[in-house]
Amino acid sequence: MDDIEQVQVRIQYAFGDVKLLNEALTHSSYANESPGRGQSNERLEFLGDAVLELCITEELFVRYPEANEGQLTTFRAMLVNEGVLAGLSRKLKIDHVLLLGRGEENQGGRQRQSLLSDAFEALLGAIFLDGGYAVAKQWVLERFAGLWPRQMELSVEKDHKTKLQELTQQHCRDRPVYYLEGSSGPEHERTFHVLLKLPTGEEFRDSGSSVKKAEQNAARQAMVFLKQS
Repeated sequence: MDDIEQVQVRIQYAFGDVKLLNEALTHSSYANESPGRGQSNERLEFLGDAVLELCITEELFVRYPEANEGQLTTFRAMLVNEGVLAGLSRKLKIDHVLLLGRGEENQGGRQRQSLLSDAFEALLGAIFLDGGYAVAKQWVLERFAGLWPRQMELSVEKDHKTKLQELTQQHCRDRPVYYLEGSSGPEHERTFHVLLKLPTGEEFRDSGSSVKKAEQNAARQAMVFLKQS
């Protein structure tokens, strides 16, 4: 794990109580394999999930005064989802510093989207406890800068693959490439796993109930990354 000071510089928050940061970065697999090394980030993730929803909901309410309840709900779902949060975790390089158990590490847990999403929420929960709601909300707004929906954006799911291809062709004169890495689950409920490679070398993994959905999810993740770059 990187030096704790380097981690705080990267996440752009200095903790008064560094133990909260250590807890936020401790996955249950590590806590279970290392008795006495502190508890896992599950409780902080539970708290951070609620704090994040309130921060995003409040900002949407203020930012879109003409939007109705249904539109606000759609906007929130576009922002507070596993893919976006996992992308934000990677942007902060949380995946580099998570404490994982050996089994979880060997099974590729450091790349697992749900794990990274939970870690982002745990980190937010820790910031909330350390600095209070106003500080936590400001941190959230800085992370989500550039991700807010356009005023007239519809509730239908956007074609992220098309948007990503247009963007990469415009800037790189090349297209993203998708690879099917495999599938899992019973035959009647398969989950497909896709790897997306950008022309610039970045890689994004995601999954879905079909190959097309998995590709769309990976493309959405890449779009989040590019918007923040």
